[in-house]
Amino acid sequence: MKEKLIALIASELSVSKEGIALETDLQDDLGADSLDAVELMMAVEDAFNVSIPDEDTQGLRTVGDILRLVENKMK
Repeated sequence: MKEKLIALIASELSVSKEGIALETDLQDDLGADSLDAVELMMAVEDAFNVSIPDEDTQGLRTVGDILRLVENKMK
């Protein structure tokens, strides 16, 4: 799941997946803005077949934050 998420983030944000780790900050390290974040979460929902309410995305800063959220939604 981690590798799939990293590949998805790299594709959505047009960055190299080699530069992405769980502690990578979406905004500070990858330059994601609010529109990027919305589009990324829509892609995550599609890729992992989960539904993520907007309020659950508040405070997501790192790749690890997204991974934990998706893992919790898939339980």
